[in-house]
Amino acid sequence: MATKEPRSEAALDETDRAVLAAVQSSARSTNREIAARAGVAESTAHVRLRGLERRGVVAGYEAVISQHELGQTLQALVGVTLRPGARQANIARFSEDTGRLPEVTQMFFVGGVDDFIVHVAVEDSSALRRFVVEHLSGHDSVASTRTSVIFEYTRNQVAASFH
Repeated sequence: MATKEPRSEAALDETDRAVLAAVQSSARSTNREIAARAGVAESTAHVRLRGLERRGVVAGYEAVISQHELGQTLQALVGVTLRPGARQANIARFSEDTGRLPEVTQMFFVGGVDDFIVHVAVEDSSALRRFVVEHLSGHDSVASTRTSVIFEYTRNQVAASFH
């Protein structure tokens, strides 16, 4: 679970930022569309995007799945505190075990009161209870959990914007 040191934002020039903004608006864009949005030649857009991928600035592409349309109409954030003792082993094991569960959409290893925040999507409140009891509270390294139901979720496109 080692994290990379971030590179200086200064390493991105105006063209890189324009290509990133174009890709961020729609990852399914063609190279021609990215070039047009960025105001550069298609060859420049292609070379710059491949360079950004190679450098790890563009870490991947993802589809945003509607959990609701899949029948997972209830989402929650579950704060998890691990038991003291054997911290590194417990952190690694909990992360591996929990990250494989299909109900888990995202998982964050955090500092503060909780050790992890686990974002889950399930069918209903009974499924949420079952998941928390069986998979989180039931994990031998877990000391406690705190569950917050998500009423509404909005993805902030401005937070990572390059404009």
